[in-house]
Amino acid sequence: QVQLVESGGGLVQTGGSLRLSCVVSGRTFSNYAMGWFRQGPGKEREFVAAINRNGGTTYDANSVKGRSTISRDNAKNTVYLQMNSLKPEDTAIYFCATRGKAYYSASSNRDEYDYWGQGTQVSVSP
Repeated sequence: QVQLVESGGGLVQTGGSLRLSCVVSGRTFSNYAMGWFRQGPGKEREFVAAINRNGGTTYDANSVKGRSTISRDNAKNTVYLQMNSLKPEDTAIYFCATRGKAYYSASSNRDEYDYWGQGTQVSVSP
């Protein structure tokens, strides 16, 4: 059974930083691209960042470009999202997900991810 468990969310002030983590079990982690998505209040789930299997290629949404860094540690089955200069509009539940097919490249399309974590809340106060 594939499981993803996020952690690291919390309440921060504008301009603060958070590092989100997602631990994956039940799948050969290093075979799959990973992604981070978020869903704000009353909004659809949107792409934040993605990383390929070996961490050599990453993609960021325009909304977080320059403020976030996605990375992974295949030895720890963990993907990270470092977020800096946080803004109130970053407030959302953040989800990690695994790409649905092994060896495929990272993607911003949420329909191409098959397993999702339960999410971790990030709240940014003005």
